[in-house]
Amino acid sequence: MGAFQFDNFDPITLIIFATLAILSFVAIAVGIYKLIQFFRLGVGHRREAEGILDTWLSGRADDAIRSASSRKSVLTRILQSVFSGLQARPGDPTYAEELGRQTAIIELATMTERLRLLDMVVQAAPMLGLLGTVVGMIDAFSVLAFTQGAVDPTALAGGIYTALTTTAVGLAIALFAFFIATFFEARIDRERNMIEALISAAIHGRVDPSARLS
Repeated sequence: MGAFQFDNFDPITLIIFATLAILSFVAIAVGIYKLIQFFRLGVGHRREAEGILDTWLSGRADDAIRSASSRKSVLTRILQSVFSGLQARPGDPTYAEELGRQTAIIELATMTERLRLLDMVVQAAPMLGLLGTVVGMIDAFSVLAFTQGAVDPTALAGGIYTALTTTAVGLAIALFAFFIATFFEARIDRERNMIEALISAAIHGRVDPSARLS
């Protein structure tokens, strides 16, 4: 098999390759952006939240509120909202729960931003690759149709090879973006579950005192 030559591709296929390159750049850029964002938001800082919650449930409300006011992570910011609601209306736990859920909605919305770009790459890359293959196959067989006499099988195989290349590239980019999106979605689902458990435990206490957020 010879070296990969872009000269073998028609302009439409080259445009498709350029678009696939842009999609791969988008997937990489979003992945890096989300890693930095999750680090700055403090996603997954479960132990800190556990310590603050234990302090609150042990009756040291002032210490718990002071620790939560640092707002270093998603969970501590939600705890601060719940504690504020419980202090403002001690006899109305639904108020504290609502404050916690409002904060959780804002945090989760921030965590999920730009993930749709990854979904777009996952869906668009294979379709673009298939389009490139179809265009390439049409071009290869059109040459065959207008060729008189014996057809060089090597030239035909080369045309089919170049046509199938776009599908392979599109699928590779889609799989890469899919794995990135799945990783972040799993982190968000885990954080959502911890938020639910945290709000409930802060307001109603733990059924099992030895239980921890999972």
